[in-house]
Amino acid sequence: MGDMRLSDAERQDALDVLEEHVRTGRLDIDEYGARSAKVTAAKRVSELVPLFDDLPSPRPSALLNGVSAPRVPVASSEDSALVRFLTAAAVPIAIVLAVAVLILSRGRLLIISVALPLVVAMIAGARRRR
Repeated sequence: MGDMRLSDAERQDALDVLEEHVRTGRLDIDEYGARSAKVTAAKRVSELVPLFDDLPSPRPSALLNGVSAPRVPVASSEDSALVRFLTAAAVPIAIVLAVAVLILSRGRLLIISVALPLVVAMIAGARRRR
């Protein structure tokens, strides 16, 4: 197992598992960045082992003794429905908040009113592409 070369699919699976650990709060964004860079550069299964040693399940399929087992999602279907709703509603909510800030600040915080919906739209767009 340790000397096996990684496939692109196994590398992507390892990145997906890291994302799951970020969503559950086990990794912060800096740790995710460092570990995902190492996963992307990894050529062999043995290079993944130290990246997941301190993390519980889910584990990348490449580390499961060569058995490609499906991961069990941590979030329930109700949680994922809420996440989908909030992601879809993020831009309209941001626009309403931007208008409220503009009105309450009498135009002094115009830059926030313009920048906030753009930032939220970029974040929502990045999440949809995943």
